[in-house]
Amino acid sequence: MIWLTWRQHRRQALFTLVALLALAALMIPTGLMMRASYADKGLAECLRVLNAVQPDPGRAGPCSRALNQFADQFNSMSLLGVLFLVLPLIVGLFWGAPLVAREVEQGTHRFAWTQGIGRRQWALVKFGFVAVVAVLVAVVYGLGMSWWVAPLTGAAQQNRFDVFFFDMQGVTPIGYTLFAVALGICAGVYWPRMMPAMAVTLGGFIGLRILLTVLARPHYLPLETRAIPIEGTIGEPGGASGDWIIDKGIRDAGGTMVLPGAQAACGAESARPAGGRCPPLEEFGEGAYNWQLFQPADRFWLFQGIESGIFVALAAVLLYLAVRRIRRVA
Repeated sequence: MIWLTWRQHRRQALFTLVALLALAALMIPTGLMMRASYADKGLAECLRVLNAVQPDPGRAGPCSRALNQFADQFNSMSLLGVLFLVLPLIVGLFWGAPLVAREVEQGTHRFAWTQGIGRRQWALVKFGFVAVVAVLVAVVYGLGMSWWVAPLTGAAQQNRFDVFFFDMQGVTPIGYTLFAVALGICAGVYWPRMMPAMAVTLGGFIGLRILLTVLARPHYLPLETRAIPIEGTIGEPGGASGDWIIDKGIRDAGGTMVLPGAQAACGAESARPAGGRCPPLEEFGEGAYNWQLFQPADRFWLFQGIESGIFVALAAVLLYLAVRRIRRVA
């Protein structure tokens, strides 16, 4: 049965391998180019200088220019990265959805299920084969994207919780891919026609991803808050580079929100009005402070694990439902 499954799906496996090689042919040269430019411009040291509590004025200017030059040169790569986000969905559409739906639509399931192999055994071997391929593809993709996108996230000073960067790297692509494949298989069992199964896979995958990203991800772990005095640099003390800021605002001395979605700082004394009064404190009152609701940066991998676990668990449920349902397919 395993040999038969390989024979049936070797063309898909070949196309998948070709696609991965094409992806590698694009990612490796551009990734090496970005990393070489990142090192030549000394951006790692520049980021350390710019993120210091009191940046060195003599070095901050050249560092900012170097970061801007890198961004101008490679910002288009971020647009290319958007295309990579759909790879898990493509695997689900073209590996998962046709697995059962095509057999039933073409009538070959009658032959496959009457050759001394039960439907359950057929399903376990088929589903297992596709799941293994999906995991291999996702591991290669996730590791490759983590390596490729690192210079972009660093130079852009983006935190890794950003939707664009969080979804394309680490272990989450494994969960996304397994879920997309399982959803396609389950859709093909319940709606055993190719187009309906692909439509359900497309809508279900996109809908759940948006739902979890917007509503669930910010609350995987309890949110933390911090109060930052307006006297001084925004984000200090207590702020960490890469924290995921969920909400922010300015509160008065009593803790009442007076300006949501904003932050303030006094600025240089030379730029203040006569008398040296801090303009934000003049406006909001003495004791006003910046308030932030956030997830700490060091929770990134924990969040990756939580989200991957959710999608892997959903994939397991969908495959279980598909195996149970397949016994009732006419």
